[in-house]
Amino acid sequence: MSKIEVNTVDVSSGSTLTLGSSGKTITIPAGATISNAGTSSGFGGSGAVSWVTTPKTSTFTAVSGEGYFVNSGSALTMNLPAGSAGAIVAVSDYARNFATYNLTISPNGSEKIGGTASNLTLSVDGQATTLVYVDSTKGWVNVQNAEDTQTAATFITASGGTVTTVNCGACKVHTFTSPGNFVVSSASGSATNNLVSYMIIAGGAGGGGNDGGGGGAGGFREVKSPSTPYTASPLDGYPSSPNRITVSAQSYPIVIGGGGALGPANCDGANGSNSSGLGITSAGGGGGAAECGSKDGNPGGSGGGGGSGGGTAGPGGTGNTPPTSPAQGTNGGAGAVGPAPSSMRNGGAGGGATSAGQVGQANSRGGSGGAGATTSINGTPTGRAGGGGGGGRQGGGPASDGGGAGSDTNSQSTAGTANTGGGGGGSGEGATSNAGGSGVVIIRYKIA
Repeated sequence: MSKIEVNTVDVSSGSTLTLGSSGKTITIPAGATISNAGTSSGFGGSGAVSWVTTPKTSTFTAVSGEGYFVNSGSALTMNLPAGSAGAIVAVSDYARNFATYNLTISPNGSEKIGGTASNLTLSVDGQATTLVYVDSTKGWVNVQNAEDTQTAATFITASGGTVTTVNCGACKVHTFTSPGNFVVSSASGSATNNLVSYMIIAGGAGGGGNDGGGGGAGGFREVKSPSTPYTASPLDGYPSSPNRITVSAQSYPIVIGGGGALGPANCDGANGSNSSGLGITSAGGGGGAAECGSKDGNPGGSGGGGGSGGGTAGPGGTGNTPPTSPAQGTNGGAGAVGPAPSSMRNGGAGGGATSAGQVGQANSRGGSGGAGATTSINGTPTGRAGGGGGGGRQGGGPASDGGGAGSDTNSQSTAGTANTGGGGGGSGEGATSNAGGSGVVIIRYKIA
């Protein structure tokens, strides 16, 4: 074996120097050091990068073998290069403000970061990380991290309303009883975990006065996500419903509908107001009719009960108005007038989320409020959106699931319960009816 001892090996012409030939091995002995003052290619990652010392202030695409300092007054994105085994990229928070201005690291196409085909978010002040591309199974793998806190987001992070945890800490629930915002600060790296469960109930309507109909319940709409198991209502629209909601990092306005006012003296009850959130709207309940006017119950999420008087009675209002699928409510019951000579008058009941209001019971009493719907979206089985009972000469109709009971000639009816969307009860002859209950919005998602 021959030995060549020189200080410099260079090419005689051109710019490429070739050592060895195909199929041969070049060995660097133990203890020897290779010092690279230029650039290299084809070696894969060496575990270190060459740092670019001009900080990045806008979205950019990284180059394998380089490290970057980020100094921005807004959130920005670093796009990773196409992955090849051994490729290496690093990044560091120059301004120490990643908690305020997150850095999103986006893989190339469908490639993965840590085994997940999703973005990586750096959100800790002073955070730094080094990523090496391994293979198509894990993609880019973190090999050095100044905070050791970042992973591809697994679950939603959000705020707004009254927040509780349920299902042994596996799910978070946001309950809105007044207007506000559901603010998603970061979404999950899993599309399934960004699909939230929700229940949106509008305000229930007021009951009609003077042998009046019960108020219709506010519209009830619910979709259960497959990642947040619980016992939903019969109105759960998953998986056939087109109303499935996948959230992203943004603020979602929440509107809570108020209950409709009672029907004073001989007047119809007022409709409830709409509730909305996540782009979904539930319609306010239809007001219960009074003896005066047409005696027709008003349409709404659930229809109001028909009134009675003067020898005639009116029909109940139409529910599921405007129409949704699944239906957000049911029809109100018609009023009734008993046979002569007594001709007792009794109002029909307001419709509930799952069953129609009962018709007035001729010479007996006002109709029973339509049944609402029971769901465990907040961790506890709770019935809501029941219709108000009809008022009557001989007695008011009962109600359930947040609806108010109707009254006879001697007393005021019962109001719908706040934040259930229950309809208010209608009143008997000369008595005062009552208002509907306000609505509610509940959102549930997986956190563990």
